Amino acid sequence: MDLIDERIAELANGLFVVDLTISATNVIHVELDKHEGNVSVNDCMSVSRNVEHNLDREVEDFELHVSSAGLDRPLRVHAQYVKNIGRDVKVVAQDGTKTEGKLVEVNENQIVLENSRMERPEAKKKKELIVEQHVFPFEQIKETKIIISFK
Repeated sequence: MDLIDERIAELANGLFVVDLTISATNVIHVELDKHEGNVSVNDCMSVSRNVEHNLDREVEDFELHVSSAGLDRPLRVHAQYVKNIGRDVKVVAQDGTKTEGKLVEVNENQIVLENSRMERPEAKKKKELIVEQHVFPFEQIKETKIIISFK
């Protein structure tokens, strides 16, 4: 992890580690994201080279994979939630309920989704905009994914 953090600090371009796993057979998987913008191939190559050049394959046999956190993957760290404020997401709660909406707020303890719809209240002819907010403490979230739309 120190070799990864070292290169991220040198690059100073907003990269952060989303996930790092090392298997029993020394397969290292590193997933990166960026506070603003997207992770480039050069970002992944730079981190990968720093790890490979500082580990001796003669001493430790390892396989290294460095990639960006894909849009289709669930959000896993706080910085990803902050980065995606304003995007439409789907939250699956620990109890299995699913809620979709715009991610409008993130703090240390929870997120807030907002969704709106046009609805005709009783005894009125005109539809009105109904806005609802849904609060999800992090411990109640099983999974959060970005809704990918091609509209």
